[in-house]
Amino acid sequence: MSPSQIIVLAAPVFFLLIALEFAWGVRKGRNTYRLADAVNSISLGMLSQISAVFTRLLRVGLYTAVYASVSLVPLEEARAFWTTWPGWLLALVFYDFCYYWLHRMGHEVAVLWAAHVVHHQSQAYNLSTALRQTSSGALLGWIFYLPMAIAGVPPLVFGIVALVDLLYQYWVHTEHVPKLGWFDRWFCSPSNHRVHHAVNDHYLDKNYGGILIFWDRLFGTFRDEDLAEPCVYGTRGALNSWDPLWANAEVYWALAKDAWHTRRWADKLRVWFKPPGWRPADVAQRFPKPAFDITRVQTYQPAISPAAAWFAALNFTVLLGGVIAFLWHADTLPLAQAALWFGALTAGLWAVGAVTQARITVAEALLIQAAALVTATSAAGLPDLYRVIKPLPMLIAIFLVATDDPLALGSGQKGSIFRKIAPSGRLWLLAALAGSLAGDVFLLFPGYFVAGLVAFLLAHVAYLVLLRGGVGWFPSRGALAATLGVGAAMYAFLWMGGLPAGLRAPVAAYVGVIALMAAQAIGRATVQRDAASWTVAVGAGCFLLSDSLLATNKFVMPLPLAPFWVLSSYYAAQLLIVSGWLRGQGVARSEIQPGAGSLRFQ
Repeated sequence: MSPSQIIVLAAPVFFLLIALEFAWGVRKGRNTYRLADAVNSISLGMLSQISAVFTRLLRVGLYTAVYASVSLVPLEEARAFWTTWPGWLLALVFYDFCYYWLHRMGHEVAVLWAAHVVHHQSQAYNLSTALRQTSSGALLGWIFYLPMAIAGVPPLVFGIVALVDLLYQYWVHTEHVPKLGWFDRWFCSPSNHRVHHAVNDHYLDKNYGGILIFWDRLFGTFRDEDLAEPCVYGTRGALNSWDPLWANAEVYWALAKDAWHTRRWADKLRVWFKPPGWRPADVAQRFPKPAFDITRVQTYQPAISPAAAWFAALNFTVLLGGVIAFLWHADTLPLAQAALWFGALTAGLWAVGAVTQARITVAEALLIQAAALVTATSAAGLPDLYRVIKPLPMLIAIFLVATDDPLALGSGQKGSIFRKIAPSGRLWLLAALAGSLAGDVFLLFPGYFVAGLVAFLLAHVAYLVLLRGGVGWFPSRGALAATLGVGAAMYAFLWMGGLPAGLRAPVAAYVGVIALMAAQAIGRATVQRDAASWTVAVGAGCFLLSDSLLATNKFVMPLPLAPFWVLSSYYAAQLLIVSGWLRGQGVARSEIQPGAGSLRFQ
């Protein structure tokens, strides 16, 4: 049984204990849960586990290589000792000792903190926080366990004691278990670990032990919980986001920016290995950050409507089922297929976080998730399921545009500024999406390629007319020349690659129209100069890319994972154009309507 399958079997216990802790907290009038925070924490745990399918190869592979080639103890003798009961117990203590130093360095070295920070970002402290784990820790964390490999601890023993150490730490993430007397003096306990998660000056960077708190007492990093000073949880540089991808990237990005901005070459390297919070003097002077003040800490909790909350909860439950199925079968999947489902699940988790943060609406989230599912089923070779769900993304997009309240749906917005969008603009966008839907359906059936081509041609004509509004035809001659040049080069490539004679005229027309559409989008962005217009322009570029990949794969040469590249760029184009256009209309309307409801996209 693989580690992923063991986690799957443990999951019902995790969620049962979360339910019991929640019920206990409600009964005692001390509920420590918030829906968005708990969903975000568990989402990060899910992301950590599905990414571990790939990073585990690094961690276990390197450990096994060192064990096989560098072990100081003959392997037979080592195996005979470490698989006895005293050997297992010593291996667990040995692992916990290595974990202590990894954990401590995770708070004292910036690049290691960049991975570990994920576990500390929640401002709540409950059993869902225990599941909040990094997806990048394995990249450097394996180094700290090499002493076990050198000592001859077999990989199987190492893997099992690592799992035991990890599972033990689940129960200590709660505020409902008080101090435990003698137990607190020797073991990591809820009281000891509450201290570890606190940002109070008195508690900061203490109590690193995984199972044994003895290590902290031995090495001078122990701090007892003082009931007169309640723990304040989170990080000193608050995340303020429910985005699971940003949660994993935020500190890496901050370090990269500081390394880029500093003028000293030594500091460009030093910034990664200094303690968290250290910054080069020139960077700190040019880009100052306010000092941490615990009295000014505010709980991050953006407004969310009941509809969005219900969607997040139900959608999250469906994604949890998908993650469980993926983890159970991951070790038997080909690497490419595992990567496809990893991508689809990650997109789904990101969308749930974006809804709870009011960055996107329920309809947009469903569009993203449907597009990810269609792409994965096609690339994974599931034709029957693919044919059934292929129309779904465009149907959701049509609903998103056709509804009277396309952006405020489920986001908690009061009123909508989109009811007064010019009907002609909405109709042209609907026409473009309807043409795309027809093209999607035609291309599902052999022999209907030309019909699909015509449908997409009409869709691009509709997009072209839509994007003319307010700016006229082709306001940037440079963009027009560039996109027509790209289109001509692509057509010449297809011609020389074997484009059938009967398709040369319709393909030429199609290439010309999509090049004009891209030129119109880019020209519009250069005139309007706002983020929404550039979003649309990038979407038009994605259309060029998607159609180029499709034509190359069909007429010139087969491309590896062609369905993935074609569909992912196609749906990126549709999503960017639709969301960018709708947001652009909202900004334009709010500028001319005093008192219009403000957009809360963060």
